[in-house]
Amino acid sequence: MRELKQVEGDRRPQAPKPEEVTLRFTPQAIAELEALKTHYPEEKACILPALWIAQREYGGFLPGEAIAEVALRLHRSYAEVEGVATFYTMYNTEHKPGRHKLEVCTCLTCQVCGAYRIRDYISRKLGIANGETTEDGLFTLEEVECLDACDRAPVLQVGDQYYGPVDEDTMDKLIDKLRATKESTVVQMADSIVQVHLRDTERAGPG
Repeated sequence: MRELKQVEGDRRPQAPKPEEVTLRFTPQAIAELEALKTHYPEEKACILPALWIAQREYGGFLPGEAIAEVALRLHRSYAEVEGVATFYTMYNTEHKPGRHKLEVCTCLTCQVCGAYRIRDYISRKLGIANGETTEDGLFTLEEVECLDACDRAPVLQVGDQYYGPVDEDTMDKLIDKLRATKESTVVQMADSIVQVHLRDTERAGPG
């Protein structure tokens, strides 16, 4: 497949033609998508779960190729699927995140309880600013809107897990734990969401 080309003066890549798309979904991913299609009256309604499958299959990221594959498999336009993917912040479309994404809630309750202090501590410890990824590709730091866990403020999310209330000592231990975790928590979260959408009989067995 050809590399997606940036449009002159625009950040959005040109959509590939169907014949230029190299499909990367595994047989398991295809089976999951086909099962999910039966849950909805039309394929358009399957865009959100299909994007989660794609985010898992493409390593925690939705480049243009992933969006094109979803569009092709659901018989939708590239622009329609891209519009959905870029509307929701849980889909990673702007840049590929690190193996672990540290999402720090900075809404009111967490802010009052020290969220910015925690964000700045993580930033100094890892040497990255908000939205950046460490050079070794392990961590991405992002501020996020309310995580709906005000009782644990300040709170942050890593994959499908919440941690809070956190302080500097908690963060030191958590970062050490994540350094030793080989599996991408970004990919793991995408898979968890896919599995929630599937019926028990539709999930792949162990191995």
